[in-house]
Amino acid sequence: MPDPEPPALDAGTGPAAAPPPADPVALAAALVRCRSVTPAEGGALELLAGFLGAAGFACTRVDRGGVPNLFARWGAKGHPRTFGFNGHTDVVPPGDISLWSVDPFGGVLRDGFLWGRGAADMKSGVAAFAAAAADFVRTSPPDGAVILAITGDEEGPARDGTRAILDWMQAQGEAMTVCLVGEPTCPERLGDMMKVGRRGSLTARIAARGVQGHAAYPQRARNPVHALVALCHRLASAELDRGTEAFEPSTLQVTGFDTGNPAANVIPAAATAVVNLRFNDAHTAAALEAFLRAEAAAVAAATGVELALSVEVAGEAFLTPPGPFPDLVARAVAAVTGIAPVASTSGGTSDARFIRAHCPVVEFGLVGATMHQIDERVEAAQIEALAAIYRRILAEWFAL
Repeated sequence: MPDPEPPALDAGTGPAAAPPPADPVALAAALVRCRSVTPAEGGALELLAGFLGAAGFACTRVDRGGVPNLFARWGAKGHPRTFGFNGHTDVVPPGDISLWSVDPFGGVLRDGFLWGRGAADMKSGVAAFAAAAADFVRTSPPDGAVILAITGDEEGPARDGTRAILDWMQAQGEAMTVCLVGEPTCPERLGDMMKVGRRGSLTARIAARGVQGHAAYPQRARNPVHALVALCHRLASAELDRGTEAFEPSTLQVTGFDTGNPAANVIPAAATAVVNLRFNDAHTAAALEAFLRAEAAAVAAATGVELALSVEVAGEAFLTPPGPFPDLVARAVAAVTGIAPVASTSGGTSDARFIRAHCPVVEFGLVGATMHQIDERVEAAQIEALAAIYRRILAEWFAL
């Protein structure tokens, strides 16, 4: 039998060194430099695909409706133990660039922080998981698969982003056993909160049509403003609920009101209002829509003003109940940060609302204090700690 081949040599005299661990901060900075304002891809997904491809992930673009999306998998397709991660590389516009102290797309590292649009929400989270996953499959290849589902449309309409990836996965026979979403979840310190559910979100646009007339002769008109004010008052005063075991009380906010009327002495013919509901698991969107329409019908009958509603549902309320996956995430966070995260359902919507129908989902990410703000930034040390948390989650989950 021939002798085994000697190990490869590096430029010196010893065996070739193992590749250094992936640098999540450098990857995050590179992603921030990509001008990926929704719906522009800006090179962010191409950069990520190159990084993951070099780590052995099979990468596929799953674009739909002009929206860029990336699916990346390490391991066998359809493996019954498949860990998923969801995130986005698109960002909101930077606003007035003159107000920034740095180039919002410069990816500047200064004073221990990574600065730029998307540093907190959520390019650093994507980079942290990508780096953790690349190191994990290289040093501890699991009996299973790891998937990253990354969209370029979370900050936009979200019709052809994560939903498009999930539709494509179903058609291709791809599936995640569990999924971690890397949105910034921590209010003040890394580790203080994870999300195990989200409130539902519903927006209603209300159009009131009356009869135009002179303000001095209101008997000859039918004022749509009065009817709309009455309806908005009824809605804003209603107690939807007092909260549930896992959720805060549902809320309704009047977020818009317009008559388009420049004349002070004219009763307008029409007026519009917008209301937004954030609701808990005591309600469904259908039941709340029925409530809104019943209230509008009552005001219309009392005033003679026509009230028409159009309703858009961004997502239903959902909850991932206590169990092995949320417990594992909490343990990993506590092990790295020394903080036991609160399991919360607060905040706005996220793409977890789409994933919850696919598999159990938990969200954990950075401190989001500066997301969407001028001079958005995050501590570089937080990015490194988040990568360590993600690496620990992967190791513990595949060891179960």
